[in-house]
Amino acid sequence: MHLCVDRIWGEHPTAKEIVEELGRAGHLAVLVGGVVRDALLAELEGHEFFPQDVDIATSAPPEVVRRIFAKRYKVLTVGEAFGVVVVVGAGGRQYEVASFRAEGDYRDGRRPGKVQWADLAQDLQRRDFTVNGLAATPQGEVIDLVGGLEDLRRRIIRTIGDPDQRFSEDYLRLLRAVRFACQLGFSLEERTKEAIRRHASKILRISWERIRDELVRILRTPRSAQGVQTLAELGLLSPILPEVAELQGVAQPIEYHPEGDVFSHTLLALSVADGIWDDPLLKLALLFHDVGKPQALRRSDGENMAGHCRLGAKITQEAMARLRFSHKEIEYVSFLVVEHMRVAKLPEMGLGKQVLLLSTGENGAFGLVQFAQRFPRFADLLRVLICDAEASAHHSSAWLPVLRQAAMLLLHLRRVQGIRRARELLSGADLLAMGEPPGPRLGRVLAEVHERILAGDITTREEAIAEAAKLLGRKGIDFPVDQGS
Repeated sequence: MHLCVDRIWGEHPTAKEIVEELGRAGHLAVLVGGVVRDALLAELEGHEFFPQDVDIATSAPPEVVRRIFAKRYKVLTVGEAFGVVVVVGAGGRQYEVASFRAEGDYRDGRRPGKVQWADLAQDLQRRDFTVNGLAATPQGEVIDLVGGLEDLRRRIIRTIGDPDQRFSEDYLRLLRAVRFACQLGFSLEERTKEAIRRHASKILRISWERIRDELVRILRTPRSAQGVQTLAELGLLSPILPEVAELQGVAQPIEYHPEGDVFSHTLLALSVADGIWDDPLLKLALLFHDVGKPQALRRSDGENMAGHCRLGAKITQEAMARLRFSHKEIEYVSFLVVEHMRVAKLPEMGLGKQVLLLSTGENGAFGLVQFAQRFPRFADLLRVLICDAEASAHHSSAWLPVLRQAAMLLLHLRRVQGIRRARELLSGADLLAMGEPPGPRLGRVLAEVHERILAGDITTREEAIAEAAKLLGRKGIDFPVDQGS
C-alpha cells in the first residue's frame, strides 16, 4: 500500500527536511508510529487526515543525528542514551528522531535495562501493537513487517508477537491497549485481552504519573465510557480507581434510576459527555460525581444516600492526589462533585444565592454574552447536570429549568453588576472600620449584605452600610458613604 505523504510534508516541512537530510547523509530514515497509522486509517475509511505529531526512525546513531542538525536547529538530547534526539523546528514544533534499536533486560516491567542499535526490522518488532508498528518511506511506501495493515482493516488492537512478553516489558501497555481501542474505535484482540487480565494487578508497578496520563488520554477520547467499562472487565479499574470500581452493584431507587446501579449510571453519564465534550476534567467529575454513594449508604445503615456529594468530594480529592493531579485540578473537579446536586436546585434558591453560585470562579475579563468563559465553573456544573440528568429518569426536566433560570440571571446581572459591585459597596475592611472584630460574625454579616445586594434589594453604599450597622446592632454610625461608589 502507498501512503500519500503530501499532507504530512505540507503540515510539517521540518520533518521532511530531517528525513531528506538524513537520506543525503547516507542513512535510512522513515516515518513511524501514529502518523503512519492515522494516515493509513484515513485513506482506508475515506476521512480527512490532520497530521499532529510526526515521529522519525533512522539508521543514524543519535550522535550523528545531533551533529547533522545542531547547526540549524535546537536539538534536545535528554533521551539520547535511549537513542532519541528531539529536533525543534519552526514555531517550537518538536520532532523525535529515534535510532533503530532493540531493547532487552526488562527486569521491572517499566523500562529496558539494555538498548542496542539495530536495523529497521528489529526496531519495528520491539514496538507495542501492530497498528503502531507500521513505517513509511519519504515517498510514502508502506513498510509492514508486523501485520499492522491487516489489523487496521480488521479494526483490532493486537500486540506484536507474544502478548505476555510485550506487556511484561512495560506494564503501562496494559492501559495503552485500552486507550488505543477507545481512541481509534477498535476492538481488543482476544489473546491480547486475556493477557491484560493475567497481568492487570501489575499495573501498580508503574508510576502514578504515567497511569494518570493514560487515564486522561482515555477520558479525552469520544469513547471514555467504553474505556472505563473495559478497564473494569479486564481487572484494571480496581487497582487504579478502587473508588469507582466500588460503585458496581450499588443499587439505586428504580423510579429515579431505571438504568441500573451507580456504576451503570456513571457510565451512562460519561457516554452522554462523550457525544458532546472531550474535556478530561469534566469527565473526571462525572466519573467521581456519585463516588460518595457507597459510603453514604453505609453511614445511614442502607437507608439513603444523603450527603454523598460532600463525601464524594473528599474521596475525589484523595483519588486525584494519589494520581498526582495538580492542586488546581483537584480543587476544580472536587468543586464540581460537591456542587453537582446543588446546581439542580438553582430555581428554588433566593436570587442572591443564585448570583453567588453563578459567580463562583467568575472571570471578569469576558463579557456576559461569553457565558462559558465568564462563568467557567457554573458552565461546567451545567454540563455535569445535563449528563447526570440524561443518564437517569429525569432527563431534560432536571436541567431545562436551570438553563432557563441561568438565562434570566444574566439579565439580572446586567442590572446589579455582580459580585464585584457588591464588594465595592461593602467590604470586610468596612466592617472592621465600624468596630467589628475579625471572626465568624463579620463573615456572616458581610455574606448577608452581599446576598441582598446581588438580589437587587440594596443598590447604594449608604444602604449597604446602614444594613450592616443594623445587623451588627450598631446605630448612628458616622461612616463615609461615598467610597467605592
